Amino acid sequence: MRMKLIIASILTFFGCGQASEKNEGQSNTDKKLKIDIDKGFQIDQPNIFIPWDIDEKTLTDLFKGQDLKHVTTGYYTINCTSLDSLNCMIGFHFDPRSNGRLNELEFFRMNYDNQQKSFDDFQNAFTNSFGQPSSTTKGNEGFNNYEWRLNKVQIVHYVFDRFGPEEHMSIKKLK
Repeated sequence: MRMKLIIASILTFFGCGQASEKNEGQSNTDKKLKIDIDKGFQIDQPNIFIPWDIDEKTLTDLFKGQDLKHVTTGYYTINCTSLDSLNCMIGFHFDPRSNGRLNELEFFRMNYDNQQKSFDDFQNAFTNSFGQPSSTTKGNEGFNNYEWRLNKVQIVHYVFDRFGPEEHMSIKKLK
């Protein structure tokens, strides 16, 4: 079963690498995206496609030989590059309410010396890959809140106050 998922992720990776088309006037769901986010997420370095709804064992198999860290039950992290040149940590969240299946990716950094630069880097990488956000609202700490709705996937980017300003960037598969 796990081997089938690994093979499926490899086949999905090779089938979803079309270049992005910038067609004005179309919604994000109508555009061809660099990543078929409904199926999963492509990490550039290491070169691994992560399908949604996998279990923790399948994730560890995909990252065999890489520096994937097990933080706690249902949560792993890795330092990587994705979305062409975005260097950051990705956290993998497994939902216990759905039999421990992967349903959320969290993007973060270990160092936020320059909050504005970090925010701009994340925002530019996601906009370049997924198009303009579906909605933008006034946020906290001088930063806007951004949300993309792409079929059954929600991407959010905002800053909130948690012992000082904290950036939050995530991709979540909706039910």
